[in-house]
Amino acid sequence: MGRQFDVGEQFRFIGRTFEEYTRMFGLAPTALAGTTILDCPGGPGSFTAIAAQRADRTLAVDPMYGRPVGELATVCADAVERTVAQLHEKRDLFVWDEYGDVATRGRYLRAAAQRFLADYARHPGRYVRAALPRLPFATDSVDRVLSGSLLFLYDDRLSERFHVEALLELARIAREDVRVFPLHSLDGERSESLSPVVDTLRDAGLSVRLEPVDYEFQPGATEMLVVGDTDGYGGSERKRENARTGVPREAR
Repeated sequence: MGRQFDVGEQFRFIGRTFEEYTRMFGLAPTALAGTTILDCPGGPGSFTAIAAQRADRTLAVDPMYGRPVGELATVCADAVERTVAQLHEKRDLFVWDEYGDVATRGRYLRAAAQRFLADYARHPGRYVRAALPRLPFATDSVDRVLSGSLLFLYDDRLSERFHVEALLELARIAREDVRVFPLHSLDGERSESLSPVVDTLRDAGLSVRLEPVDYEFQPGATEMLVVGDTDGYGGSERKRENARTGVPREAR
């Protein structure tokens, strides 16, 4: 049996619950009031729907959005079944303190998808169809960006340059910070892209740090990446330039 969790499709369309997100990204639910948050990629997660009741504004972006709700429901159901089947086969690759067993993990996946689908049907304006590394949002248009289960996880199919371009774009949009989790790839190891990407972002003048989180599913994946602005970054004009070129001036 292989030591990697296999995703046959390019990216699997599964989501997380609001409760999982608060732990993955170190968020206090009571601190969401008065904030604007972008989830990228949002997938079929329930965070946007539930956080909308607490924050000033929440948005999610994903290339799968824009499709009819019935079509997305079919995609979600298939993705959950594939994931649960593989979790049964490769249960030993994960830490089960969070969920207890595969059946419970499956219930979380289904609960997230159901809440997403209901909100997607009722409030389609919260869900924007777009894809990294270019997003249709103004500079400094949200307080915080959350990015889960894409960057670093899929480093076998996303280049270091893509990671840099994507994180520069997310940093352009976020006034306060960008939070990324997990930092391990599908093979269960810390992503080899992490260190060079962090170096490039720091060369661009961004504040980059690792922070512990109260969540563990992949063994050892207990940190998030926090990317924020600094006085040396140069403000909105430089944010726009770096996002447009995809390469910080210092790295050219």
